[in-house]
Parts: sequence; structure tokens; C-alpha cells
Amino acid sequence: MHTLIVYESMFGNTQRVAEAIAAGLRTDVEVVNVDAAPRDLSGVDLLVVGGPTHVHGMSRPSTRTSAAKQANGEVRSHTGLREWLGSLGTVPAGIRAAAYDTRLKKPRWLTGSAANGARKSLRRNRFDLSVAPESFFVSGENPARLLAGEAERAESWGQALSAFAGERR
Repeated sequence: MHTLIVYESMFGNTQRVAEAIAAGLRTDVEVVNVDAAPRDLSGVDLLVVGGPTHVHGMSRPSTRTSAAKQANGEVRSHTGLREWLGSLGTVPAGIRAAAYDTRLKKPRWLTGSAANGARKSLRRNRFDLSVAPESFFVSGENPARLLAGEAERAESWGQALSAFAGERR
């Protein structure tokens, strides 16, 4: 069972969540920044995608530019998850997928969710989606920081994804 985790991260929080999810998975795991993510998903059994929530959804070039200014140009990802998902051609049948995001700890209707947008893109590409999108929370500081306990929660979510990945139809 091979799992590919593709993340977009501006300040490092979404990357830390990706690494924690990988620690919880009981599969062969590859964690990749969206900048270097493959477009050929042959051999992938489970795809996990994650990104920061910007202006109620997945980042766009303009929101990444704004984040780069906040980070003094030192961002982790230059490509967006939205663009990578849109660039995928025909996806091999039967790949299971899950999406997560990082966002402020406020009601979803106030913050939006990049994971919901990613899930819609995954659905359009005909991935097997049986796991609800998950959000991991960051502070409202500038730059935002992953809240205490969120890395552990991400690792637990990774353990739950192992069961999902191992299920057979």
C-alpha cells in the first residue's frame, strides 16, 4: 500500500500537519511539497492532499503573493494545490483520496475551508472519497502557528486513514 501526501504550505504549518499524518499512517508514505508533486499517480493507493485556507478556500496566485509578503518572501510552496489538482490528467481508477486544510479555529462558515475545495476537485477527478475533509487549526498571529495538540490530532487522523486505505471494496 503506497500513500502519497501532497501539501501546499506557506509558513510551514500545513507541512507539519502532512508529516504528522505520515507518522500516523501504517503504509509506505511519501510526503511531497506541491512544487515537486508528480502528475502521474500510477502506483498510488491513497492520495492525501492538504493546503492552507486563504479567503475561504484553496489559495490562488494573488493570495499566495499576499502570504509571501507576510513571510518576507520565504514561503514553502510556490505552486498551489488548486493548480496541481487541475493539472492532473486521467487518474488511474481506484485511488482513494482524502483532503485536509489548515485554518483559523473559528466556525467553518466564517473561515471557509481549503479542504472542501480540494475534495470537490478530487471528486471531479473521480477519486474514491469516503473520508470527510479535516481541518487543523492555526493561531491568528502573523505568521500563523499550528495550535497545541494539532500535530497529535493529525497523527491520529493518519491512523484513521490507514484503516480507510486498507479497506477493500
